[in-house]
Amino acid sequence: MSQKLLVIEDDSATAAYIAKGMTEAGFTVDQAANGRDGLFLASDGSYGAIILDRMMPTMDGMAMLKALRAAGIDTPVIILSALGSPEDRVEGLTSGSDDYLVKPFAFAELLARVQLLLRRGGAGSSQVVTVLRYDDLEMDLLSRRVKRGSQVVDLQPREFRLLEYFLRHADQVVTRTMLLEGVWDYHFDPGTNVIDVHVSRLRRKLDDGSGRPLLHTVRGAGYRLGLDT
Repeated sequence: MSQKLLVIEDDSATAAYIAKGMTEAGFTVDQAANGRDGLFLASDGSYGAIILDRMMPTMDGMAMLKALRAAGIDTPVIILSALGSPEDRVEGLTSGSDDYLVKPFAFAELLARVQLLLRRGGAGSSQVVTVLRYDDLEMDLLSRRVKRGSQVVDLQPREFRLLEYFLRHADQVVTRTMLLEGVWDYHFDPGTNVIDVHVSRLRRKLDDGSGRPLLHTVRGAGYRLGLDT
C-alpha cells in the first residue's frame, strides 16, 4: 500500500499541522485547499489514503467524495469535520468514506486511524463499514442497535459513542485522555469521575449475565475491550 497521503483541507494551519505530523511519521504528503483541486489530484488513484475536510469552498468534501466514488476510485478516505452528531457521521460513512473523525482531534488518533486504513487496504464505497463486531458483540451504526449474543443492549447516546470508540480500538489499551478527546470532545481533564461512571454502567450492561467479560480495567493505564487471554 502506498505511503503517499493526500490532505484536502481549506484551513491552512490545520493542513500544515497534519502534513507536518504525517511527514514526520514517514509519509509523503500532497495538499489541496478545496474539493475541486483535491478531486483532480485524487483521481489518479495513486494515494494510500485521503484525509478530507467535510466543509470547504468550491466543492465541499461530501460532493468531492461522491464524485470520487462515482469515478471508481476506491482510495480509503477519512473525513474530518466539526459536525459530530450521529446523523452527520452516518451520512459521511454511507456516502463513501471509510472513517470519520470529529474536530478538534488529537493527531495521535488521526495517525492511528490512517495506519489502520492502510493495513486494511481500504475498499471505498463497496465496503463501507456500518456494523462493528467483536466476539458476540455487535453494533449497527445505522440502526444504532447493539446486541450481545441474542440479547439487545439498551444504551444511552453517550454509552453508544463510548462503546463505538472501544470497538474501533478493540484489544488496545484506551487511556482516559483518549476517551476524553474521542468521546467527550474534551482536550483537558475536567477532574471528575465521569469516565469511570460511564464505563462502569457500560460494563454492567455488556457483561452482566455473560460468562465472558469484554470490558476490562487496565490498572494504571485505562481500559480495554477484549477477551481475557
